[in-house]
Amino acid sequence: MSINARIERLPFTHFHRKLLLLGGLGYTFDGLDSAIVAFVLPVLKADWHLSGPGVGFLGSATYLGYGLGALLSGSIGDRFGRRRVMMSALLLYAIGSLLSAITASYTAFFICRVIAGTGAGAEATIIAPYLSEFVAAQYRGAFTAALTGFYSFGYVIAAILGYELIPTQTDGWRWALALTGLPILMLLWWRHALPESPRWLDRRGRTREACAIVGGIERMAGLEPGLSLPSTQHLQTLHPASDLLRKPLRRSTLMSWVMWLTITFSFYAFFTWIPTLMIERGMTITRSFGYSISIAAAQLPGYLCAALCTERLGRRGTVAGFMLLGGLSAIVMAASRTSGEVLLCGIALSFFMNGTFGGIYAYTPELFPTDLRARGMGIASAIARLGAIASPVMIGWIYPHAGFPGVFGLTTVILLTGALTVLLFGPRTENRPLDAEVASP
Repeated sequence: MSINARIERLPFTHFHRKLLLLGGLGYTFDGLDSAIVAFVLPVLKADWHLSGPGVGFLGSATYLGYGLGALLSGSIGDRFGRRRVMMSALLLYAIGSLLSAITASYTAFFICRVIAGTGAGAEATIIAPYLSEFVAAQYRGAFTAALTGFYSFGYVIAAILGYELIPTQTDGWRWALALTGLPILMLLWWRHALPESPRWLDRRGRTREACAIVGGIERMAGLEPGLSLPSTQHLQTLHPASDLLRKPLRRSTLMSWVMWLTITFSFYAFFTWIPTLMIERGMTITRSFGYSISIAAAQLPGYLCAALCTERLGRRGTVAGFMLLGGLSAIVMAASRTSGEVLLCGIALSFFMNGTFGGIYAYTPELFPTDLRARGMGIASAIARLGAIASPVMIGWIYPHAGFPGVFGLTTVILLTGALTVLLFGPRTENRPLDAEVASP
């Protein structure tokens, strides 16, 4: 019996719940780090007398790091193992966050944010491929989508810190950044006992180590440990990343790039510009604590709903459906005339857009074989960061020319393009072992 077959017969155990918690806490701090910067920048603008472009460069530092971390984590994860990347990235993120809390200059803060972003981007990219390799196909979609739901806790905590700590305390922004880094050191300790991915070990010819790990999980589940022979498929050298653009992976690879780019572009376009656009229409609710908490709180049910839908509707249907419903929410928001309507549309937009990410994180690792999984996920995630960087700039240019309807119309069309691309070109992956041949759309 192969290592893959032994994993596929495993029930959902306490070991998997532990993986969900420890992996999810990493996403919580990733979300916290990403969101807290929005509350820190206005304070730095006033304290350090920064210009608009200066603030913009500081805001982009984290996303620059995210892209770099995503690219690096894929290559290193496929070559040296998932666990090593996960632990190193977490430590790098903690160091960057703690150092940024004590910096006193623009340049130092920029560098520290790039460092923190690199760690966060690498960690966020490697977690889903790493943990999905422990889970049987029948649980994998819901497991990975639920895993990404922990992001929402980070956004809620950021909103609380942003409104309650940063404005009310001397150097409150420093304390907020320190609080994003210090708990990571505890999480590193909790994670130190996590094993390497047995699928990756088996593919690298280290079947004995893989057997020991899977055997331990089998005993925990009350199963008789299976006997695994050395894999006949393991590789002494890695497949080159260029294989992602060769048959049979080319179609899935290009589809994943469009999928990630369109959702990330639209997400950051909406949530970066909604407050500004609404305020220009005389609605100040988007700067209120209640609005921020409501938008953040809507993320969790969005992720959980996506976790349920990935198994019932399939990965493609979930991703495309949530994209379409997110676009519909945006159209209704564009026509909103009252603060109550804006709030309800903002909650719906947050629900569906974050639910889309839950589906994407479940779907993407299943598109690639073990030897290319981390790089496939890493490159797609890095391309997505281009959308995060480009969308606020493009919307800033488009709004004076096309106005409010033009902004929301463009982002809705982009969402529609992503949804159609997934439906037309995305393969079916539900209930399929990770290294099985990818099914046709």
